[in-house]
Amino acid sequence: MTPLRTRPAGRGDEARWDDFVDRCPEATFFHRFGWRTLLEGCFGHRAHYLLAERGDAVVGVLPLAEVKSLFFGHALVSLPFCAVAGVAASDPKAAAALHAAAQELAERLRVAHLELRHSAPQLPQWPRQELYASFRKPILPEVEANLQAIPRKQRAMVRKGIKHGLVGVLDSGVERFFSLYADNVHRHGTPPLPKRYFEALRETFGADTEVMTVEDPRGVPLSSVFTFYFRDEVLPYYAGDTVAARELAANDFKYWELMRRACERGARMFDFGRSKRGTGPYDFKRNWGFEPAPLAYEFRLYRRASIPENNPLNPKYRALIALWRRLPIRVANALGPHLVKSLG
Repeated sequence: MTPLRTRPAGRGDEARWDDFVDRCPEATFFHRFGWRTLLEGCFGHRAHYLLAERGDAVVGVLPLAEVKSLFFGHALVSLPFCAVAGVAASDPKAAAALHAAAQELAERLRVAHLELRHSAPQLPQWPRQELYASFRKPILPEVEANLQAIPRKQRAMVRKGIKHGLVGVLDSGVERFFSLYADNVHRHGTPPLPKRYFEALRETFGADTEVMTVEDPRGVPLSSVFTFYFRDEVLPYYAGDTVAARELAANDFKYWELMRRACERGARMFDFGRSKRGTGPYDFKRNWGFEPAPLAYEFRLYRRASIPENNPLNPKYRALIALWRRLPIRVANALGPHLVKSLG
């Protein structure tokens, strides 16, 4: 058998890497090579992309980023801001080789911990965090069948939005989306990602990204969603809204309109993204008939005794939320990008 080897991936490997990602069932949109440039250019994280090969054939990939945080320490993560970007491999030996290579790299970099984000456990002996769940559901071939598949209460909200004359408009830029997104995260006490990050997403992934903004009959923007497309999947990943959106059912209408459009373009899977247990978004997605599937974030601890809590369970994080809600939004938008890079 041709020997298996692992090595760091370079810029010249981008096409072979993405070709493997397109073919590998375990791979996700977040495995695409373009994330390397985004994480380095927008957040200053040093990327370490590992490739497994047999001869000239790529048999596995593992994207990693080195994160240095004042609040949460020095880590190697696959990947910040990405729901699932752990080992994707065509066979168990390739996966094992990438796991070993990641550990060797973590030890060489002297990080406090290594975090691999998988959709299902791959390393049962490692400590695991199951704070997040994914929500995925097939898109039915007929538009009306998808509407009827929404539970009655949420379907009534969709119809309410339709009755109010709401419309979904595709935006060429990110201006309206970012305004709604930044306002939304400020209300929830979270620093915003920088506007240039969303612009870079559109530049990097092009037609595989989409911004849709819901307007009322006067053209006033109420809610917006930033979506990824990957193979036959649609992934609404970032969103924002106004306070008035809830009264007009703009958020329910938004996701229905996205599902309707995705159905018409032939998409077969609606990936509602990840949400933390015990939060409003988690309950919202369940109310839409999506069942949560716990994500397996697996950790190798080196210079710390426990799994980091980069979430509201951590008192430091709760204190930051309380402070952030009191800041003027202009100040929050200016300071946010300097803090949020370590919270992904």
